[in-house]
Amino acid sequence: MKLNELRDNAGARHKSKRLGRGIGSGKGKTAGRGHKGQKSRSGVAIKGFEGGQMPLYRRLPKRGFNNIFAKNYQVINLGRLQTAIDAGKLDAAKPIGEAELLTSGVVRRARDGVRLLAQGELKAKIDITVAGASAAAVTAVEAAGGKVTMAVARATEADAEAGAEEAD
Repeated sequence: MKLNELRDNAGARHKSKRLGRGIGSGKGKTAGRGHKGQKSRSGVAIKGFEGGQMPLYRRLPKRGFNNIFAKNYQVINLGRLQTAIDAGKLDAAKPIGEAELLTSGVVRRARDGVRLLAQGELKAKIDITVAGASAAAVTAVEAAGGKVTMAVARATEADAEAGAEEAD
């Protein structure tokens, strides 16, 4: 076999129909688009149009709502923290915060903060600062001899104190 003999298998490639090349070709004049009208023109796509029938997106009822104020936390489990510590990506002796989690690659992006959950087992004693944590995660960290600090809770307390001072 030589390079100039390389070919696709028979029937692997279809020749495209050449549209609008004379009436004798069978696809001339209107090129298979029918006569006139919006759909015969180029650049038209009537998405969701069902020929006058009520379209699906209008037949189905509206449900729920999207809360634009909802916080989108990056979730991390205790087991993931332990594997990062075992791999040497995180130092359990130093305090762990969002910046350390990002640089070690444990989380890809912080979003509205990191939330700690209790899935998995934590053996290392860690001091971690996160935006939020489940009660089970806090007890698991404290059982291992560590400490969990909530960054968001501190901010709201500081705001409340500032609001109280302004009222005086």
